[in-house]
Amino acid sequence: MQLTYPTTKKVEQTDHYHGTKIADPYRWLEDLDSDETRQWVEAQNKVTFAWLAHVPARDQIHRRLTELWNYERYGLPHKKGGRYFYTRNDGLQNQNAVYVVDRLDGQPRLLLDPNTLSADGTIALTNWVASEDGKLLAYGLAGAGSDWQEWHVLDVDSGQKRSDQLKWIKFSRVSWTPDGKGFFYSRYDEPPPREEYTKANYYQKLFYHRIGESQEKDTLIYKRDDEKEWGFDGEVTDDGRYLIISVWRGTEQKNQVFYRDLQQRDGTAVELLSGFDAEYEFIDNDGPVFWFVTDQNAPLRRVIAIDTRKPNRGDWKELVAESKDTLEAAGAIGEHFIVRYLKDACSAVRIFDLQGKHVRDVSLPDLGSVSGFAGRRDDSETFYGFTSYTIPGTIYRYDVKTGQSTVFREPKVAFDAKQFESQQVFYTSKDGTRVPMMIVGKKGFKQEGTNPTILYGYGGFNISQTPGFNVSTIAWLEMGGVYAVANMRGGGEYGREWHEAGMLNRKQNVFDDFLAAAEWLIANKYTSSDKLAIRGGSNGGLLVGAAMTQRPELFAAAVPAVGVMDMLRFHKFTIGWAWVSEYGSSDDAEQFKTLLRYSPLHNLKPGTQYPATLITTGDHDDRVVPAHSFKFAATLQAAQGAAKPALIRIETRGGHGAGTPTTKLIDAATDVLAFLCAMLHVKTP
Repeated sequence: MQLTYPTTKKVEQTDHYHGTKIADPYRWLEDLDSDETRQWVEAQNKVTFAWLAHVPARDQIHRRLTELWNYERYGLPHKKGGRYFYTRNDGLQNQNAVYVVDRLDGQPRLLLDPNTLSADGTIALTNWVASEDGKLLAYGLAGAGSDWQEWHVLDVDSGQKRSDQLKWIKFSRVSWTPDGKGFFYSRYDEPPPREEYTKANYYQKLFYHRIGESQEKDTLIYKRDDEKEWGFDGEVTDDGRYLIISVWRGTEQKNQVFYRDLQQRDGTAVELLSGFDAEYEFIDNDGPVFWFVTDQNAPLRRVIAIDTRKPNRGDWKELVAESKDTLEAAGAIGEHFIVRYLKDACSAVRIFDLQGKHVRDVSLPDLGSVSGFAGRRDDSETFYGFTSYTIPGTIYRYDVKTGQSTVFREPKVAFDAKQFESQQVFYTSKDGTRVPMMIVGKKGFKQEGTNPTILYGYGGFNISQTPGFNVSTIAWLEMGGVYAVANMRGGGEYGREWHEAGMLNRKQNVFDDFLAAAEWLIANKYTSSDKLAIRGGSNGGLLVGAAMTQRPELFAAAVPAVGVMDMLRFHKFTIGWAWVSEYGSSDDAEQFKTLLRYSPLHNLKPGTQYPATLITTGDHDDRVVPAHSFKFAATLQAAQGAAKPALIRIETRGGHGAGTPTTKLIDAATDVLAFLCAMLHVKTP
């Protein structure tokens, strides 16, 4: 199909960075609410959807994805006041609903159904937490994929909504006091009109909300007018004695910990761990002794005890020492520590007593990922989820005393998992670093360089890419595709040093790792350049943008989703400033040079033959504002020197991805797979 892109006007906009002039001709697309930008979005979508409509396999892919998606899904149960709360989706519901049941084998009762809140399913349940007695449920809602949340309270017995309404909440959880009379939460000041989705988020404050009162009467617990970048996460200890305040600063993997004695009516916050020297994740307490997971003097993390009466570092006690595997998380349940590890990007779970003595390992079904293991020290049971690329999320009940795991819920998906196999390989990056990669395909697929392949990556913010079930991946595998995930530096797979090796002035290591993964797949005849596509979202969208501008000849297709594409201006919008600790800032002369070298927007060169590209974003994305993708698309369309499409698909009433309704997920996955089938010449059944 012949493509004629909408005309995107250019403006005279030049910025000066440390003596260097940088043109920004599409700056006007940063005004998301202007009539011009809205008309541009509509015109771009018209071109994109008209092109996609001509892909023969599109309808067939949509039907198969709908069949695959139509399976019952459960969330992990949480026990409060003798009741169990969990989410359930019957298959094609746009949003998961919350249920409550008095006993595990009892008849569950629908408690909260967000599907009734909007006709198009775009009001999402972002989070929920029951009070300790199980009588009240606080829950957050977000509209159209925004990070902004509005919290409400539900009476569990009657199912009636209470009067409580809390606004302008973002990057916050809720923590109840044991008496159920209120909870702690964090919020920002109300932004000016029309700036809700773009204005930088600074000066978060920690509040206490008393049930039944208006938000205006909430008690301010902690703020710092002298530290605009500080954020606060309040957590009440299980014994109800202390409020633990974790102080974060952007996305930096280092935090401070303060605490407040809740038995003291006008108590002030005690600065227990200050200086942002390491990461400290609170586990639980034994009276005045606090337990933490930390990477202080342990890049792969360990468990320590700090007696608040003797808080000097020389008095800290190590309970679970650093091992050769990355400690991912720990909980204190049933008088034991349940500790989750990553071993070459796959989960392992080990049980220790409270003195740190190893008791047993938890047996897992396969190489995959584990979540859960939440609860209290006096619980005898806990729940965890297990998933892999070919095993949908299965929930297990774990008896802490006996070590017995039993299936609580096991999804039934309309595909044959036995057709597929996963393998882990290791390859060498440009500087000699050994990097793991998972590869999934049909059993016995041939290595003749002809397999259509998706290479996926993220590589940032200490986030690990572990095996997980995805319906669109299954559909791709059924069509004979191969799916590969590279665990590059920048992630958390091998602890703090692995993360730091892929940030700031070492960010190029991430791109080198990704490019080396592509070269390895080609050299080992899994695929070839004309059959290879790259895909990633958010920081992974940046990864795809950098890879396709640095080595455009290496790939046939690229799908960058909600990507950070303008590395010179990302810190000027919403929470973008928080990523400076990861990327650096163009305000700094040396960091500017690094950012300019790889910024996808600024490295598109006219006349270059770029891979076929489908950029995806949402018009309500207030995490990575869509202007990143808008400007990248306009620049790519003007620069493309090959007869290959440069399309942008803009989800209206869509955000960064969280809370996207099922119908929109299926539509988006359909379009991505249809695009890749067309560009990689995939023969569908």
